[in-house]
Amino acid sequence: MSENRAAQEMFVVRSLSLSSLAIAAALALGAALPAQAQNKPSALAPASGIERGAIDPAVRAQDDLFRHVNGTWLKNEPIPADRATTGAFDQIYENTQLKLRALIDEAAANPKNADARKLGDLYASFMDEARLETLGVKPLAAELAAIDAVRSRDELPALMARMARLGVSAPLDMNIHQDAKDATVYVADLAQGGLGLPDRDYYLQADDARFAEVRARYEAYLSKIATLAGVPAERAAADARAVLALETALAKAQWSRVENRDPVKTYNRVELKGLPTLTRAIDWNAYLQAAGLAGKAKYLIVSQPSYVTGLGQQIEGAPLESWKAYCRTRLLSAYAPYLGRDLVDARFAFVGTTLQGTPELAPRWKRGVTLVDGSVGELLGKLYVDRHFPPGHQARMEALVANLMEAYRQSIDTLDWMSPATKKEAKAKLAKFTPKIGYPKQWRDYSALVIKRDDLAGNVMRANGFEFERNLAKLGKPVDRGEWFMTPQTINAYYNPELNEIVFPAAILQPPFFDATADDAMNYGAIGAIIGHEISHGFDDQGSQYDGEGNLRDWWTKEDRERFAKKTQALVAQYNAYSPVKGYHVNGELTLGENIADVSGLAIAHKAYRLSLAGKDAPVIEGMSGDVRFFYGYAQAWRGKSREAALVQQLKSDPHSPEEFRANGGAKNQDSFFDTFAVKPGDGLWLAPAERVKIW
Repeated sequence: MSENRAAQEMFVVRSLSLSSLAIAAALALGAALPAQAQNKPSALAPASGIERGAIDPAVRAQDDLFRHVNGTWLKNEPIPADRATTGAFDQIYENTQLKLRALIDEAAANPKNADARKLGDLYASFMDEARLETLGVKPLAAELAAIDAVRSRDELPALMARMARLGVSAPLDMNIHQDAKDATVYVADLAQGGLGLPDRDYYLQADDARFAEVRARYEAYLSKIATLAGVPAERAAADARAVLALETALAKAQWSRVENRDPVKTYNRVELKGLPTLTRAIDWNAYLQAAGLAGKAKYLIVSQPSYVTGLGQQIEGAPLESWKAYCRTRLLSAYAPYLGRDLVDARFAFVGTTLQGTPELAPRWKRGVTLVDGSVGELLGKLYVDRHFPPGHQARMEALVANLMEAYRQSIDTLDWMSPATKKEAKAKLAKFTPKIGYPKQWRDYSALVIKRDDLAGNVMRANGFEFERNLAKLGKPVDRGEWFMTPQTINAYYNPELNEIVFPAAILQPPFFDATADDAMNYGAIGAIIGHEISHGFDDQGSQYDGEGNLRDWWTKEDRERFAKKTQALVAQYNAYSPVKGYHVNGELTLGENIADVSGLAIAHKAYRLSLAGKDAPVIEGMSGDVRFFYGYAQAWRGKSREAALVQQLKSDPHSPEEFRANGGAKNQDSFFDTFAVKPGDGLWLAPAERVKIW
């Protein structure tokens, strides 16, 4: 399990890419709901799919669709003590955790089956808390000794590669993926990494009092975990100061998240013999050997060349003992969840409470399920699909996807800002999209992974090493177009530009995103908008730079690209104005791709819904027209709220806007929203027609 997955033991990070006629006059004008809609049922109404008990009739849809649809829920639903957030995604996640726990328990009762035994033994190794208390940090003894044994700076690159095999975020982050300019082959990529705080701004914004407090607590955390590992207190405190200074220097050398969104600037092909031109402070032969790339890679993609140069300067300039202290605390922090309670609590106090505002550690069984899910996810996923994914869901989703694709094709034809030449290329790319729904056709083979019932930290190391080697083995082989990058039990969806595919895991296909018993309007507003969102990623500011084969290729005319950029900059300005926490705003550049996908996905979903009616009027259900149900379905899918610290972290590090702005920001750019709710100047969500961003 990687360090990122370990962090999710403490709190689940929610993300997605991981995305009309008649109504009672009173509702259309924003007055109270019709009498039947003021009842307070606790369950989703089977006919409409809309949870009417969550609606706040005191808030007008014209002023705030998000709080109108979700206002009563927002007032009455507390964030669980072991959560940083709660909402539609979180509630499905909680229910899914219960299902996964039951599947693991059943597997544990069937030890004669090798796969079932792996699941049961891994979970049991985590749940044996008494044994972990007796071991202390002994499970890390060999790795800590390897760090202590380093005698020169020349040994640091190989040590970083060793850390990467353990799933520990290192200053050089090595990944294997398709070559963006030749999607038929795999290539190794070197990228920046190794920071213990969520974003470089946490280190560099000296005038931000919140971040100053986080830095102070981070330094105290680093000192504490070193002390718990046996480092004398005075030395641990000095080491913590040195580590924070070193990470701050690395943060200064790193590119911003906005800069890292540019697929052209981050594609820098470097032949192995050219690596020393970036820095001679790294023993590249030793690094390539330790990373398993020697003899396998002829070239690398270096995402941030100037960062590698800056890293070299720190390898040369920072004291060797500071680097060793850095590696020691990175290892301890990554593996703290799998050690004794003192280290577990120390990590949670910082990662869970300081960074996310979460007051209580999740029950141990939840963290155990997260470990199993993150380590052998497809083993667990196969059981999940067999038990919890009805075959009918796949067929209905296939029909929805086909309808959304057709709506997109028709929409491209009617664009008034795009030339025929670019339209032809866009439709060619759309025709090559590959939808994947539910689960992979070929399940991952974990037979080579050794799991021991009495060796939790060793299990995590071997699982990380197994995944590292599995990815490394891709080099030189044909691209596996059937591979999934999420498990079926993941509540999420994604678009992969290098495979030109949209993927919808089984677990997202449940209410409030997809309800097989509900009317089509809600489903098009919820899962339909998510489908449209993922398709739109193929045509957002990043995805639009890839062609239908998955290659980074400019298929636009110069004039069309300029018109596209003008539209997207208008969207940047809109989202830059949103501020969910005083003093912090949405970063419209960072969230641009997701905002394009939200706005365009909703527009396409509505067109697809109208196509599904085949010219007929939608029925009025529970006093709501089809278009009202569509927008209600969209807004309730984005139901959610966060603790303030978690929200600040999201604003700094997450390319997704907070839920309220996904709901309202998506709606206020749709002419159909204005028509449905008779929105007029002076209303909270009014946006003049010329200011509404319409891209796809």
